Amino acid sequence: MKLEEKNYKIPNCNTFELKDIFECGQCFRWNEQIDGSYIGVVKNNVIKVKKEGQDVTFQSVGEDNLQELVTNYFDFQTDYEKIKQTLSNIDENMKTSISYGKGIRILNQDLWETIISFIISANNNIPRIKGIIERISKAYGKEIVFENKSYYTFPTSSELSKASIADLRSLGLGFRDVRVYETTKMIQTKQVDLEKLKQEKDFEVVRNTLLTLPGVGPKVADCILLFSSLKRWEAFPIDVWVRRVMNELYIKKPDETKVKKEEIQKIAHEKFGPLAGIAQQYLFYWKREA
Repeated sequence: MKLEEKNYKIPNCNTFELKDIFECGQCFRWNEQIDGSYIGVVKNNVIKVKKEGQDVTFQSVGEDNLQELVTNYFDFQTDYEKIKQTLSNIDENMKTSISYGKGIRILNQDLWETIISFIISANNNIPRIKGIIERISKAYGKEIVFENKSYYTFPTSSELSKASIADLRSLGLGFRDVRVYETTKMIQTKQVDLEKLKQEKDFEVVRNTLLTLPGVGPKVADCILLFSSLKRWEAFPIDVWVRRVMNELYIKKPDETKVKKEEIQKIAHEKFGPLAGIAQQYLFYWKREA
């Protein structure tokens, strides 16, 4: 696909740090370049993001209006300074974690892509997840050339429905091949209708619908709720790092493995309320990086 290059710049942006956004575990299609910029594929676009001083520049080739795409995807409609202020007032722990990941923004990622990506993420590490998603995209997505290099869009459900279980296994999905295959079929046939899911107001209805998809357990469901265009900030995904940090800061049991997820969820929602998911990102990133 040969497309013209577009450019867009946001000056004086102090709630945007590339590493904080792209390395906090919410996305898998962004890679750091030698010059410190990041290149990623968003829908039918390849975007290069760079921060110099307080200015953020975006270069892209793709089908969408770059300003609209960037505003939505990077959630520039949301006042992150206000969110950080609200969470910082809760306690010193939040204040410290926010100062560490001050440039985190929760991305508005495509719901379909987020579902498949987080099914792939189960019992997996980041480099391997990225590799699998790249191979799926190369096999079933569309090519876009950017700076003389080929990138591939994440396949639509109808494009991915062409893959058999054996095809998926050959791309290195391991035990996840059947899960991805069956989930693709359910979404392709609208057994789970993603458009209806986006309209649904009831958090539990959305979460329970996601849990009907093969390969989607509670943690994966919460990741999808938080990191996709569903934008449910009350979702609080719990992994080993989150369990550890919540136990160290708030629960204080001698053996963190004995801490029940229900106990963590309860404390998270009591303390952080509707911003629980964003609080989770600051805490997770701080604990893992620091």
